[in-house]
This record gives sequence, C-alpha cells and structure tokens, in this order.
Amino acid sequence: MEIKNKTRTEKIKVFIVDDHPIVREGIAQLLSKEKNIIVCGEASNAYDGFEKIGKTLPDVAIINLSMPGKNGLELIRDIRFAYPNVSNLVFSMHDEMIYAERALKAGARGYVMKTEGVEKLIEAIYKVSRGEIAVSPRVSNEIISNISSKNQKSINNPTQLLSNREFEIFQLIGKGLGIRQIAEQLHISIKTVESYRSSIKEKLKIKSTEELVHYAVSWCRAEFFGIK
Repeated sequence: MEIKNKTRTEKIKVFIVDDHPIVREGIAQLLSKEKNIIVCGEASNAYDGFEKIGKTLPDVAIINLSMPGKNGLELIRDIRFAYPNVSNLVFSMHDEMIYAERALKAGARGYVMKTEGVEKLIEAIYKVSRGEIAVSPRVSNEIISNISSKNQKSINNPTQLLSNREFEIFQLIGKGLGIRQIAEQLHISIKTVESYRSSIKEKLKIKSTEELVHYAVSWCRAEFFGIK
C-alpha cells in the first residue's frame, strides 16, 4: 500500500463514517483542535460514505462497523480496492478481540474501541497515516498467535468460518432478534436473512433453527458477558 509522505505544512485529511450524528459531531469537534488534522467530510452510511470518499480522497477514513444496510467491514473492503491510498481506521463499540482481525483482513489499518477515548483515536490517526498498524498490544499478540495456530483456531471457534455478514447476522440472532427485526435493522430482505441463516447453519453444522438460536445466544453470552 502506497503511503504519501506528508510535509510539515500538510494536514491529515480525515473522513468520518458513522450512523450516529452525535458521534460524528463529537469526533469532528475534538479533531478540529488538532492543528495537523482536518475533517474533510462525513457520512451517515456506507453508501454515502463510499461516494464522498471517492470525491474527497482523505488520508484516513474513520469507520463505524455497525450501520444500516452495508456494514463497516464491507465499506472497508470496497475502499481498500477502489482507493488504496486511503487508510481505514475502525472506531467502534464492538470488542476489538472479536472484530479487529476481521477488520484488518478487510483492509483496515487500525482499530480503536469507542471506550478508549479520543486520545487513542488521535494517536491511531497519526499511526495509520504514516502507514503503521494501530491496534492494542493484546490484539497484536492475539493475531500473531492465531497465525501460528490457525487451523486449531477454526476448530475451537467455528464462527471464524462465517463471512463478515454471516457473523453479523449470527450475533443479532444471539441477541434475540428475529428474522424480520434483523432484516429491518440491516435494511435487507427477509428472504436474504433466511438465506444467510441457512448458510450459517451449514457452516456450523447445525441442523435446526432452534439449535442455531440456542448456540448463538450461548456464544453471545460467553463472548460479551463472560457467562458460560
């Protein structure tokens, strides 16, 4: 990935994609205090974000993962192929231990949880703009460990077999959402959700919908709440 070196007088152009207007406004206000950073645009969804990023060509795109319609991972993948000089940086509420590796594989250069605060976000912006990877030490160690034991990891955690969209739907099932609710939240058809659900069952070797719901709920309770 080619990274353009910034001169001392050039500011880092940042674009924000997040479906929460308060979050976008808050990030923009905080970044405006940085003399070396300028916010060149913002968008509330992946479709609008992709179009505007193509017009503004920022140095760094700050992207939320969960958005209606196309999610952040899909947007990152599209930006990576269409605009390789744009560095994608995830800023999300989702646990980095669950999503960071998926984000990096999609084409992100960094991952910061919203609970970390703006200081970590600013630090990550500078890092990815220099071509570096910005993740926490524990994520870095986890990824290195996974590389050396990838086959075993898939056996221990079958959800690694799921695509990004399948994994998103799997988590929504685990949070108790029905097909219609998932379709409405993701702005896709009920038929599409059913198709993804069938694919998830096949990959996880689960026969019934009831078994899938039970497995997804148990997985979410263990991952997000530490309840076995």
